[in-house]
Amino acid sequence: MPAQIEVFPCRSDNIGVLIHDPATGATAAIDAPEADPILEVLAARNWSLTDILVTHKHADHVEGILPLKDRYDIRVVGPGAEADAIPGIDVTVHDGDVVKVGQLAAKVIATPGHTAGHIAYWFEREEALFAGDTLFALGCGRIFENTPEEMWQSLQKLAALPDATRLYCGHEYTQSNARFALAVTPDDPALRERAAAIDATRAAGKLTIPSTLGEEKATNPFLRAGEPALAKAVSLENGRAADVFAALRRWKDKF
Repeated sequence: MPAQIEVFPCRSDNIGVLIHDPATGATAAIDAPEADPILEVLAARNWSLTDILVTHKHADHVEGILPLKDRYDIRVVGPGAEADAIPGIDVTVHDGDVVKVGQLAAKVIATPGHTAGHIAYWFEREEALFAGDTLFALGCGRIFENTPEEMWQSLQKLAALPDATRLYCGHEYTQSNARFALAVTPDDPALRERAAAIDATRAAGKLTIPSTLGEEKATNPFLRAGEPALAKAVSLENGRAADVFAALRRWKDKF
């Protein structure tokens, strides 16, 4: 039976996600921005929470952990490099490890950049990537603890996954990310079409998550730093892709 994935808003702009294994009844939350929305979806689906898979230590991704632990006997999995900052952590993981949620299996991918210990979870069979705050729909996370070069390498790891992979990210930033992407390449027809669809989705009160990695590779400026049009946009014609990416990230920080 295929995994069931529920996406819902948390806090002001966080994305809550639950992945459920119908074969065993196991259910994991990807991060825990706050407890109440997670509890509401669990109750609506008649699921019991068994796991929380943490991508990184920031408060808006871990504040719901302890209240959820008060309600359920759950296992909290998170990056070993940030274990000291994640409340209630039970199991630490590192790049290349495999995490099971019932019969579902996720590969851990180290993605330093937004934070030094940030990780993503890739459920290959389910074609689902939970990227936290590393890769967003049409964007990427701010770089707080690493270099732009390291963040670029992390994004390259995720971009190497199959195009059909669904991208679940940590925030609903897509509409503002689209405005920035259009400032970078305003005449890109694929981007213009996607931006219009995003506006319509948000106007209808719906979330834009998930996208696919194929969509991101075609339209996300931060994954296209190796293309001449993006290099030209930051006056780095013939520049290294990592340097173009760094220039794009600096621009976005001020946008």
